[in-house]
Amino acid sequence: MEPQVGMDQEIEKSTVPATGVSEKPGETAALNPKMKAKKVSVYYGEKQALFDVDLNIYEKSVTALIGPSGCGKSTFIRALNRMNDVIEGCRVTGKILLDDMDVYDPKVDPVQLRAHVGMVFQKPNPFPKSIFDNIAYGPKIHGMGSNKTDLEEIVETSLKRAGLFDEVKDRLKEPGTGLSGGQQQRLCIARAIAVSPDVILMDEPCSALDPIATARIEELIDELKQNYTIVIVTHSMQQAARVSQKTAFFHLGYLVEEGDTDMIFTSPNDERTESYITGRIG
Repeated sequence: MEPQVGMDQEIEKSTVPATGVSEKPGETAALNPKMKAKKVSVYYGEKQALFDVDLNIYEKSVTALIGPSGCGKSTFIRALNRMNDVIEGCRVTGKILLDDMDVYDPKVDPVQLRAHVGMVFQKPNPFPKSIFDNIAYGPKIHGMGSNKTDLEEIVETSLKRAGLFDEVKDRLKEPGTGLSGGQQQRLCIARAIAVSPDVILMDEPCSALDPIATARIEELIDELKQNYTIVIVTHSMQQAARVSQKTAFFHLGYLVEEGDTDMIFTSPNDERTESYITGRIG
């Protein structure tokens, strides 16, 4: 959670202009926006943490959110599936659309929304249940598995898509908490997949993992983008460059610049983006 906007001594908030877009003409033409943020601001009580963010999230691709700690990345990603609703005093203005649906419409059930826009957190958080029940829980509450055979198929398919089935197929009745950290995170990804989401949000999914487990998660992200729209918050610019097609740079609660990842990292439009990427700020 980011209830406060981080302050950077080098760049004052008042100097932040409108968002820059760094991309080659026509490069986004083949991609369709799955989600759209329009003038999204987030407040924690009287404190404004996010300022008028406009950002398209393109389908079947990976969008990386980068920026210093406290810049609004996690605040923004949690606004996409209304996870901020659980924070007392939090208020979101503007619009967030999933396809053509306003996710903050009073008629939208947040629980149903989170089946369409799933989330994987920084620290693996398997339920204190068996591996099988971790995956089957979501489909059960959403009425997706009418019988045991259906649930078994959903569990197997989800674990396979998360690259975990071969490692746990003989341990499905054992606790998910007994897996290694990397396996637990893949279990959480499988749990998110099990309810057939449109979008998967990942809030620093590798920060608690060792390099080998991180590499496996990155490979998995590359595979998953064939079927899912993915948004990943990461402090690792190397990871953003490896896994994403789009990158958005946040600073002091503002979206400073967004565009194709290779352009953001090689020829950004905004000097603050370059300063962050080269390590001069952050």
